[in-house]
Amino acid sequence: MATRRRAFTLIELLVVIAIIALLMSILMPSLQRVRKQARAVACLSNLKQWSLIWHMYTEDNNGRFNTGGTAGGDAANDWLVLLMPYYQDRGALTVCPSATRPMVLAGEFATRAWSWDRAGWANLKQKETIDIGSYGQNEWICNRPAEPYWRSRNTIKDPATVPLFFDCAYVDAYPNHSAGPPPYEGDVSALNEWTLLCMNRHSGYVNYLFADLSLRKVGLKELWTFRWSRTFDIFNIWTPAGHVQSNDWPQWMRGFKDP
Repeated sequence: MATRRRAFTLIELLVVIAIIALLMSILMPSLQRVRKQARAVACLSNLKQWSLIWHMYTEDNNGRFNTGGTAGGDAANDWLVLLMPYYQDRGALTVCPSATRPMVLAGEFATRAWSWDRAGWANLKQKETIDIGSYGQNEWICNRPAEPYWRSRNTIKDPATVPLFFDCAYVDAYPNHSAGPPPYEGDVSALNEWTLLCMNRHSGYVNYLFADLSLRKVGLKELWTFRWSRTFDIFNIWTPAGHVQSNDWPQWMRGFKDP
């Protein structure tokens, strides 16, 4: 006697699909978090490579940093050019995995990558030389004679508190203790240098390499506590020492960890 096969009914199939959809809705946030954490770890790994690069460069220059800035429009004294012999064969180290979107494309500010031309800032017609990046240098760390600058690794006191290289929306930044955080993420209307640094790239954190070549993740509210320049006031009003209050921070930052 032939046996009769029993097939799934439409109701049973719909129930299975509903269960799968429910499980996916539960798992997706966790998968997103894991993906973000993986990108943040890869970013720290990049900065570990940069610690070796900065070490080699300063060792080759008696502890002195680059002078920074441009010369004749070709960025000849900036880290992009001077460090290239040390990093060009090490892969895409200029790009944080969480910020690979060229700035000309619309999207979240923290995911943007700046662009530059290896052949010179003014030479943008040679498309094959265009590169992108999402790290920047503390421009107060430069071999310049003015008082605020840190000129050499050999003369920095407490180098673990002096940022050197980090997540950044441009190639460099000049943070000032008298300026506060941007009122909203990515606000460039006031030309506030903190906008380039204070962005939610790694879930309330950014990754930093310090002048002693140590690296760690840094909370956004912690940025004002570092000794960016020799004259930077670490007791400014955006620090616990300066009695900052929770409601002093812009709304978009209030949920982030306090320093």
